[in-house]
Amino acid sequence: MLSCKTPKQKFHSKARTSPYPGSKVERDQVPNDKVSWLVEWEDYNPVEYTAGSVLAGPKWADPLIGAKNFSPKFNEMDGQVERKSQTGFYIVENGRPRNPEGRTGIVGRGLLGRWGPNHAADPLITRWKRDSSGNKVTHPVSGKNILQFIAIKRKDCGEWAIPGGMVDPGEKLSATLKREFSEEALNSLQKSGTEKEEMEKQLNRLFNQDHFVVHKGYVDDPRNTDNAWMETEAVNYHDESGETMDNLHLEAGDDAGKVKWVDISEKLKLYANHAEFVWLVAEKRGAHWSEDPDFACHDVAGNKE
Repeated sequence: MLSCKTPKQKFHSKARTSPYPGSKVERDQVPNDKVSWLVEWEDYNPVEYTAGSVLAGPKWADPLIGAKNFSPKFNEMDGQVERKSQTGFYIVENGRPRNPEGRTGIVGRGLLGRWGPNHAADPLITRWKRDSSGNKVTHPVSGKNILQFIAIKRKDCGEWAIPGGMVDPGEKLSATLKREFSEEALNSLQKSGTEKEEMEKQLNRLFNQDHFVVHKGYVDDPRNTDNAWMETEAVNYHDESGETMDNLHLEAGDDAGKVKWVDISEKLKLYANHAEFVWLVAEKRGAHWSEDPDFACHDVAGNKE
C-alpha cells in the first residue's frame, strides 16, 4: 500500500480562472512560475475589478481604500472585523493587502466585501451510508465503509459544495457553522413555531457531537484577487448512528439551489477546494475514497501524487 499525503496544490488555480465569476472580465494569465510574489515580473499589470454589488456599499463590504473615515487595521482585529489571516502575516503594499498565496491576474476586490482576508465557515456534516436494514454499506472494491456528506448546489455557479458562508462581524465561529448549515441545508429562515423548535433541538444534538477541524486557512476560490481572498475554517460534524440526521429534513434555502446526501469518493467534483476537505474527512474516518487497490491520493486536478 502506498503512503498517502494530503492532496494539496502547489499553486492556487481556481483563483486564476477566467472570466471572473459573474462577469466578462478576463484575468491576466499568470503561469505557475510567476504566481509567487518572490518572482520578479516587471510587466505584470492586472486589470482592476470590483463588482457593482460591492461598490454599492452594503454593510458587509469595506469602502474604497482612501475613502473618508476608512483606516483599516490590516493584520489586526479591527473593531469587530477580523483582518488577521489564518495563514499568518500578509504584506500591505500601497495601502492594499497582498494575497499571501500569490498573483491571481486581477486586482481590486471582485465579489468579495473585505480588503484582505474574507472569513467563512464550512460545516461538513457526515454519516455512514446504510442499507434498508440499517447496516453500513461497504464499497465492493476497497472494502471500506462508504461515508456520505451533505452537499448543496450553489445558485451563483451551479457547482456542488459544502454548505457554508461568511462569518459576521463579532460572530463566533460555532454560531456561523450552525447558522449557515441551518439556512442553506434546512431552509431555517422559512421555519417557525413548533417546527423550528424541533429543528433547533436536533441541531443542538448534531453540533454537540463528535467533530474536528478539517481545514483552517486559505481557500483556492474563483472569487479571489490580488487584494482580497477567501479563508475558511471547515469543521466536520459526524452523526455516527445517523439518528440525529434522520430527524432533520433537508430542504434547500438561502444561497442553495439543491441539497442532498452525497457518497464520498475520489470522483467528487466540488466548488473551490472542497474536494480536498472531503478527502481529509474520509481519511480521518477510515472511509472509502479510492477504488485503486494501491491506494493513492489525488490532488484536486485529479493527478496522482
